[in-house]
Amino acid sequence: MRPWLCRGPGASWDPVREQVRSSGASVIYAAISDWLPDDLGDDRLAAVLGRDHARLGRITKPQALRRFVASRLLLKSAAGAVLGTAPEELELAYKPGGRPYLRGIDQLDVSLSHTEELLVVGLTRHSRIGVDIELADRRMLGLGTERQVCTPYELEALQQVVEELRNGELVRLWTLKEAYSKAIGQGLRFRFTEFGFSPRDRQVQLLRPDGSPVAGGEWSFTSWLVAGRYMVSAAVHDPGFGGRPHTGDAPFVPRLSTAR
Repeated sequence: MRPWLCRGPGASWDPVREQVRSSGASVIYAAISDWLPDDLGDDRLAAVLGRDHARLGRITKPQALRRFVASRLLLKSAAGAVLGTAPEELELAYKPGGRPYLRGIDQLDVSLSHTEELLVVGLTRHSRIGVDIELADRRMLGLGTERQVCTPYELEALQQVVEELRNGELVRLWTLKEAYSKAIGQGLRFRFTEFGFSPRDRQVQLLRPDGSPVAGGEWSFTSWLVAGRYMVSAAVHDPGFGGRPHTGDAPFVPRLSTAR
């Protein structure tokens, strides 16, 4: 699976439908400007946004408003294309912590992330998906971030990375952890130092703080560099059974906390 660049509402959704059909999941990225309507007062926008339209008047920062509108249009358009329905027929709702889901629809899970001028949407017919995006060159190393984010094993592995690539590796780990915590619905309650991932030169695998692998193969993790400057990561839970969630199957969730 590779992320698909969607250049606006007029783009073909065939690649996304094919990805979901063949692999069960798809990751899409797009520029905010490509999904921002010319007139935010257009009645058609109100119809597509549904209940989210009422939130527009409470968003005072122009950049936040642009992001909110464009991201919801992209997410609902992508979901509608996969489900074979119009975007305005879908209603976005939000779980505690802000995780979006499609109200009344359990056959498609969705995730959303953004940074600067780029949006990312994840879709899956499997159990759960989480996506995250960050500037690939965002400075994290040397600011104390690594000790807030990394397990002891990851800190040791990070020291083995050549210095000029070390910050990028930390960004990759950050986006993987954000994607996984979104997928399981834990968000900021999930300490990033209590779970980890294998180094970039190995198959990405969920690890315990000491570096031992978490049993089970229900999760898959992938990271990509897109548009030459953004790091995108996705976490997808597939319990099998034809892509249908199995209620007895639970992800690895270590002790929770209210702080990183």
